Amino acid sequence: MTINIKFKSLFVVALLSSFSSITTASAEKNTGLAPKATAKEAELSFRDLPLLEKAYIDTSPAPGNGAIAVGELGVDAGKKAGIVKLAKEIGDGKHGRYDSLLIAHKDKLVFESYYRRGRINLAHPQASAVKAITSLALGRAIQLGYLTMADLDKPLVSFLKNLDATKLAEGAEKITLHKALTMHGGLSVSRDKWEELQKDPAPLKGQGLVQTLLEHSGPITSESQTYLYGNHNPMLVMTVIDAVVPGTAKDFIKNEILDKLGISNYSWQTHVSGLPQAGWMVSITSRDMLKWGSVVLNKGKWNGKQLIPADYLAKATSGLVKPTEDWMPDSYRYGYFWYQTPIAVGDKNYNATFAWGGGGQRIIVVDELDLTIAITGHDGDDKIMAQVSGTILPAFL
Repeated sequence: MTINIKFKSLFVVALLSSFSSITTASAEKNTGLAPKATAKEAELSFRDLPLLEKAYIDTSPAPGNGAIAVGELGVDAGKKAGIVKLAKEIGDGKHGRYDSLLIAHKDKLVFESYYRRGRINLAHPQASAVKAITSLALGRAIQLGYLTMADLDKPLVSFLKNLDATKLAEGAEKITLHKALTMHGGLSVSRDKWEELQKDPAPLKGQGLVQTLLEHSGPITSESQTYLYGNHNPMLVMTVIDAVVPGTAKDFIKNEILDKLGISNYSWQTHVSGLPQAGWMVSITSRDMLKWGSVVLNKGKWNGKQLIPADYLAKATSGLVKPTEDWMPDSYRYGYFWYQTPIAVGDKNYNATFAWGGGGQRIIVVDELDLTIAITGHDGDDKIMAQVSGTILPAFL
């Protein structure tokens, strides 16, 4: 069951599948309409979508039905030539398999482009960038008074009233929201054990997920609570959200976040626990990705109203811990499911805050430049950040 399905269920493996190349033919300023998925195409799985015959590149995006203002690259902000050249190269497949690149400056969309399977009206799988959205959902719960900033350091199990504490792993109380949000929960449930547990989903429903994980985990210790990406941490957070908000987490996400941002074209899949997925399997449009970035850029405000507490967001987007996986660049730091890294342009560094999902999904915010960038793709190497630092940021200095 999903909150609102716009097209079929998607897996990360689909993002990383190999696709053939396309031909690019585009003007710097399009007179045609951005590519849209037909009703038939919207029913297809992501990997079955036909490739665009031509890349779409627009330096003066048209207004849409949403709440995003539009401007013109090179007039309102930015240097046009370098961005257009980059877009044509992406269309030619020179930088990997990407589906869209959008740029907003001071909350005005000034550049929009679509390639391959990108469509203006089609929600795109976000992969692990969903974790950053889950973090903002928790922030929304704090803004509405269902949690406090002090609660971030309280035992996570203290919010889950349906647990049988006598059966939990030793040290279960050491898991706090802060620890889970920074991937330091410390669970030690093997992949094989998790696959086995999913064969009998009934005990995993709702708070039963946490009960089961903590029954089958080894002790939670300072040694186990080191950085480990994933490891059920996002679903621990989602379970708390579901426990503290009125109604369900599903309704809360729709009513208090998606509806507030004017996001209606999306797919949000359901975890085996029956709760909304917290770490992947969510799709939104590229333009709606910019809305999440705008909230971060504006310190938690949307349309002048505080959606997320500024103090929570400041912490969530700070470099609180250093990721230890060897596939992450050494400069990357991690906050509450959000990444941070300095980007060098000339002799100056600009701090970038971003959501990141496999295949090239990124929502990038560069506060000092009033810049928000949305990128979607299905690229295995995922090296687009080199173009962000080498071409996009310099165009807005």
